[in-house]
Amino acid sequence: MALRFLVVEGNTRGARQAHRQAYGRTLSESYAEVIQGIEGDAVCDIAFPTDEGANLPDAAGLESYDGIVLTGSHLNIYDRTPEIVRQIDLMRAVYASRTPSFGSCWGLQVAAVAADGDVQPNPLGREVGIARKITRTESGQGHPMLEGRPAAFDAPAIHLDMVTALPGDCTVLAGNAVSPVQAAEIRQDGGVFWGVQYHPEFSLGELAAILSRRTDMLVREGFCRTTADAIAYTEDLAALDRDPSRFDLAWRHGVDAEVLDPRRRTREIRNFIEHRVKSAKSARGRA
Repeated sequence: MALRFLVVEGNTRGARQAHRQAYGRTLSESYAEVIQGIEGDAVCDIAFPTDEGANLPDAAGLESYDGIVLTGSHLNIYDRTPEIVRQIDLMRAVYASRTPSFGSCWGLQVAAVAADGDVQPNPLGREVGIARKITRTESGQGHPMLEGRPAAFDAPAIHLDMVTALPGDCTVLAGNAVSPVQAAEIRQDGGVFWGVQYHPEFSLGELAAILSRRTDMLVREGFCRTTADAIAYTEDLAALDRDPSRFDLAWRHGVDAEVLDPRRRTREIRNFIEHRVKSAKSARGRA
């Protein structure tokens, strides 16, 4: 029987449309594509909790899924707008449903706040492009979510905010010099969430599409000296996505196989499906 996933899009309607114009798909559509690339016959539904009046699953609906995945977002969770509060409430319901859940970036932040943690702007500033030297904690060394990852690795990333206060039942699995909470497991109301602050679902092409709309930010925050430099950076990422054998570009930007190889880059999602979704499906009598 095919696995059923709910992909929860964190972006508002306008941001979804902008991402589709730049990349050809919304965040949720590209995330679903990654899941189906791993599990060929997976069925992925998409939910838009930012939309007022959205038809969101009730408790029984959430329980009917084998796995729930939360995407990134342009929002800042401490703003607590209605679009944000609906996502926090939905994540609380996900915990209560005990359906295995996973999230990237914003997804981790929503899961932390829904379990009474806190998220604030990173005092060190934005982490953008490639998150460097993400290092397992002692708890993360044997954790199945990071199975197959080296002791330290890089990953696509773009975020300003980070988890600043841990939920009560949270295990930090990895961190780096910019963000001490790069990967975590959170347990709440009988549910278990796995999440990362980086983006294992992002190809370099998708990352390039996002950054190509934020060249002003790259210059303003000091990542690039000029707009031309910012454009050249995004073009290099896009070229490397099209041809991962471009050693010159990989060397120039310090990008290794943990990012270039899709199987290695998506390791956490693969491990979530294998160790949480499939095992929980069997335990819930759905195999």
